[in-house]
Amino acid sequence: MRPLRIAAAVELVSLLVLLINLATVHWRAVASLIGPTHGCAYLLVIILIARRPETTTGTRATAVLPGIGGLLALRRLASPHTARAAQKQAGRGGPNGGDQPGHDHERPQPSRAS
Repeated sequence: MRPLRIAAAVELVSLLVLLINLATVHWRAVASLIGPTHGCAYLLVIILIARRPETTTGTRATAVLPGIGGLLALRRLASPHTARAAQKQAGRGGPNGGDQPGHDHERPQPSRAS
């Protein structure tokens, strides 16, 4: 989880530096150095989130948001609600431990007259 925290922080800080540079002095050297750094951090956050088995589809979608996506995804991973959703998505969240959470029993089959 530590590499994810570092990558998320680098992603946010590098985006802020790029935006401040763009709004003020617009030095090409800053953009040339920080732009690829931001891009690598952004991709690293997405890859690290996608590789975690407990992530939900919503957490993966959140990670794609530029700048704050990594921090929001980290927050979702720390949430107990998201952990329960990930268990359900993996098929371990139902009362019977099956693939369909919330179904305690099978549907009765209609009897066939012979």
